[in-house]
Amino acid sequence: MSALALSVLLSLVSAVAYAGGAILQERVASTTPDQRYAPLHRGAWWTAIALNGLGALLHVVALAYGPLSLVQPLGALTIVFALPMAAVFVRRRAGATAWRGAIMATVGLAGLLSLTSASGPQSLDSAERLMLGLVTGGGVLALMVAAHAVHRHPVVRSVLLACAAGAAFGIASVFTKTVAVDWERDVALVRQLPSLAVIAVLAAAGVLLSQASYRGAGLAAPLSTVTVVNPVVAAAVGLTLFEETFRYGATGTVLALGCGIVAAGGLILLTTERIARETSTAPEPCPAVREAPPVRPEPSVAEPRLTPEALPAVPAQPTVAARAHRGVPHRHSRRRERIGS
Repeated sequence: MSALALSVLLSLVSAVAYAGGAILQERVASTTPDQRYAPLHRGAWWTAIALNGLGALLHVVALAYGPLSLVQPLGALTIVFALPMAAVFVRRRAGATAWRGAIMATVGLAGLLSLTSASGPQSLDSAERLMLGLVTGGGVLALMVAAHAVHRHPVVRSVLLACAAGAAFGIASVFTKTVAVDWERDVALVRQLPSLAVIAVLAAAGVLLSQASYRGAGLAAPLSTVTVVNPVVAAAVGLTLFEETFRYGATGTVLALGCGIVAAGGLILLTTERIARETSTAPEPCPAVREAPPVRPEPSVAEPRLTPEALPAVPAQPTVAARAHRGVPHRHSRRRERIGS
């Protein structure tokens, strides 16, 4: 087997491993909604971490045997593998809109990375590493605060956390490349310890944030966001700090911009599809309860209803004129007679 074929095979297996880890992470997030980040007592979560580690290792080995322009686009196949795997293994099917969004995001990312021209092995100096670490930390914290502010919208919160996870993974890859270049140049291990610490922190943060992004948002939207943001951030750093360029000059730059728009459109489709699904399945609010008119108690059988006809007749009292006509003196007349006597 040639080195190029081995690189392609390792990239495909790496994408499958990443997809399996993402499916398990989403499954754990849906069954443990009270734990946002690290459900350490779940064996499935540790299995997902092992699959993600295997995918990362295979990706690094594939880069050793094949060119970056081929290996990186193949890594975008993670979302394409994840959707049918989720439908088969966990009965989690995606709609037509989610498939269109995933394919758009994958095609746009593959085109963008295929247009990126890698330069020779370069490293970052101490000032550039410090600046990159501070900017990355500030950006990740800002995305986390924004996600907390929109916690009532699970899909938007998920996309923001997935962006933070993708940025952490992307910058971790940049520091990994820097350490690898320094290792080839026989730089002392003591000088590489800060970069190794940054790699460990960003990798752990990426795993925890990606785990949190699956809570209440399904699989397609957060996985696609992480899959796209990760290499885009790494490519942006490569273009600005490693002096990488796009192929074919101005034409390649325009094509890369178009690919970025296609990838962004795919992410928007995935997000809106999930929001529409949640809106359609949300229970309708209960209508306002109107006050019922007072109900008069019905008379019981033992107590019959009294009507005017059933009341006993009461003799009417004679008026003063009737008494006078009958010769009955009025009470005032009687009083005057007693006073006169």
